[in-house]
Amino acid sequence: MVEYRGEKFSGYNKPKRTPKHSSKSHVVLAKEGSTIKMIRFGEQGASTAGKPKSGESARMKAKRKSFKARHGKNIAKGKLSAA
Repeated sequence: MVEYRGEKFSGYNKPKRTPKHSSKSHVVLAKEGSTIKMIRFGEQGASTAGKPKSGESARMKAKRKSFKARHGKNIAKGKLSAA
């Protein structure tokens, strides 16, 4: 158990849900080398979040593909990025 700025985490790089946060759905305590950073990410109530679901519609697949195309640069930044 790791405590950081008054919030408890089960470990580094392990995301957890934040249902009481006004806008962000998850938080993670990211660690890369000796750098530690708390990152809040995800839209509260987003239906396209997470991994592709089985039986997912073509429209949802297209939404997910568009998101990855828009945020490809951010995803490539690594663990210390909200993407």
